[in-house]
Amino acid sequence: MSDAVTRAFEAALYTDDDAALDTGAALLAADLASVGEAGRRGTEFVTRAWQRGWQPADVVRMVRRELTEEHAQLAAGLILDETGRYTGGLPARWDDQLAALPARGEPADRFLHATALLELYRLLLRLPAIEPVGPAPGTPAHTAPVSGGHEPRMLTRIRALLAKAEATDFPDEAEALTAKAQELMARHSIDEALLAHREHSAEAPRACRIGVDAPYETAKAILLDAVATANRCRAVWNESFGFSTVVGFAPDLEMAEVLYTSLLVQGTAAMTRAEAAQRSGGRRRTKTFRQSFLMAYAHRVGERLAAASDHVAAEDYSLLPVLAAREVAVTGAVDEMFPSTQRTRVRGVDDAAGWEHGRAAADEATQPLPGVPPTPLRQWGSLSRSDRRSDAGSGA
Repeated sequence: MSDAVTRAFEAALYTDDDAALDTGAALLAADLASVGEAGRRGTEFVTRAWQRGWQPADVVRMVRRELTEEHAQLAAGLILDETGRYTGGLPARWDDQLAALPARGEPADRFLHATALLELYRLLLRLPAIEPVGPAPGTPAHTAPVSGGHEPRMLTRIRALLAKAEATDFPDEAEALTAKAQELMARHSIDEALLAHREHSAEAPRACRIGVDAPYETAKAILLDAVATANRCRAVWNESFGFSTVVGFAPDLEMAEVLYTSLLVQGTAAMTRAEAAQRSGGRRRTKTFRQSFLMAYAHRVGERLAAASDHVAAEDYSLLPVLAAREVAVTGAVDEMFPSTQRTRVRGVDDAAGWEHGRAAADEATQPLPGVPPTPLRQWGSLSRSDRRSDAGSGA
């Protein structure tokens, strides 16, 4: 490392002082070659992030939360450079995360570019260790992606049904499409569990992280928790880092992520329509309406999904021991990953109109299967939360 880059890093990366940041940026900006070398050295910080349990989507999400979109673009460039050096393939789910990265970006001004780099490196340097949800690239435990092969026909069909549900403007049609997708998910999960049982498979629960972004992240975390539970998974929310870790068997994880994404799209669209109708009548309390709407939507979705899953499982009671064994395995995996997880009560609904509209939207999005009676509405819920906190930017 050149003397200029060494001095710039020593001056700027281990303090929160703005003057030190300016000093480091000035040292880099004085020489174009130093800026380039500092940019290349950034891949070392990315490698350290992988070793601490982070994945590409996690890093970019954290950069966006703590810094700016410009920094996220710089981080994306570093991630692509770092991951491009692995010739043996990347861990499962990484290809999709890399494909979703923002486009590379570099400001024209050399000093501003150097400043942004150092701000980004400060953040990457202070990322704490988190629970790993898979091996880091290049480690002996690394295996080839499981998601890079042919997608099961059932999952393709489910995706198509949910895409139609998101696109239609007719609530009855969306209701029918989503209900059918729920039924297919439940049956696919049971089929996979039976197959593994008959073949005496040694498959163990896995984990993935799903972003839970502001605004209204509590309601979104509750929605994800409901979807995960209905798909025989468990979700643990880390508010500080903006994600939930979902633990379950591989087919169930994929189903849970697909359904959560679709229901969030459907719920947001329904909330926008309901809010517009409220505002046309002279209403102004937008924030409280949205919060209450999404909380009610999440609670009601959970009830509907649970009813649908129970209905399918009840068709053959001989399945219960197999499914129970899987639930025990998932619970054990969660306890091992999160030994100090806390169950937190969630409140904060104080808008009756928002609650009622959200409940109605959930009924439209996730109507129970034929023969499944509606369940009573829960007014409050709870979430499993990780006790880890972010110290990014704290100088620790």
